[in-house]
Amino acid sequence: MSDEAAPGGVLRLRGREFGPGSHAVMAVINRTPDSFYDRGATYDWGAALAAADAAVASGADIVDVGGVKAGRGAHVGAAEEIERTAPFVAELRARHPEVVISVDTWRAEVGRACAEAGADLVNDTWAGADPDLARVAAEAGAGLVCSHTGGLAPRTDPHRVHYADVVADVLETVTGLARRAVALGVRPDRVLIDPTHDFGKNTYHSLELTRRMGELAATGWPVLVAVSNKDFIGETLDAPVEQRGPGTLAALAVSAWQDARVFRVHDAGAARAALDAVAGLSAPAGGGRRV
Repeated sequence: MSDEAAPGGVLRLRGREFGPGSHAVMAVINRTPDSFYDRGATYDWGAALAAADAAVASGADIVDVGGVKAGRGAHVGAAEEIERTAPFVAELRARHPEVVISVDTWRAEVGRACAEAGADLVNDTWAGADPDLARVAAEAGAGLVCSHTGGLAPRTDPHRVHYADVVADVLETVTGLARRAVALGVRPDRVLIDPTHDFGKNTYHSLELTRRMGELAATGWPVLVAVSNKDFIGETLDAPVEQRGPGTLAALAVSAWQDARVFRVHDAGAARAALDAVAGLSAPAGGGRRV
């Protein structure tokens, strides 16, 4: 990798900088009727706007807009996904010009429409399933999240998945996708890597990734952590989805302590408080907050 493409510096999105040691909160807004967590609570336009406004007021740095449920469910075509996301992104951009806006999609045409509407980041949670999505990010000057699914296709579930070393597999995949993104023209300071807990993984794998998060941070690429209320937390704590808040905050704290940079969450206020506590606890004595 050339010096120009070398990771390890500051993440820059929409004129904002998130350096090593800082913690950016990414608030989830699901414009879907069947989200695993909120079960359609922000599908309605007004409810989604209210949730986004509240998240920003609670300390969210990034708002991540999704138009398709990650797991199995009713088919949603690209045109419908665009209708659910792009106009909403445009409205968010008008309401919150300073906030970083992300779109959660694996489709190039959706990424392009949302970038044109004002999105700053393409959150590809399906590991480059559409190889043109990285080109869209490059052409739009947007950032890109590079993820790992173990070869799983979009909206499918893992079955008896096995890795000799899940962390090694994740590292190889996400750093390879990051290098490809840079080669295609995405700026290195706009690329993140995401181990993508539960996607193509069982609970053991997601726990192992959480324990060894520092190995991903050591690559120099900013790490995005998306663990909020996920199944591995529920299975670990024997907790239904509505009772996974404390486990989520614990996983965020463990990840933040190991230098993860961006945290995708359903409760922006609670995450902001927990991450600020981690920053304070990890600051050198007498040195104030680590930023």
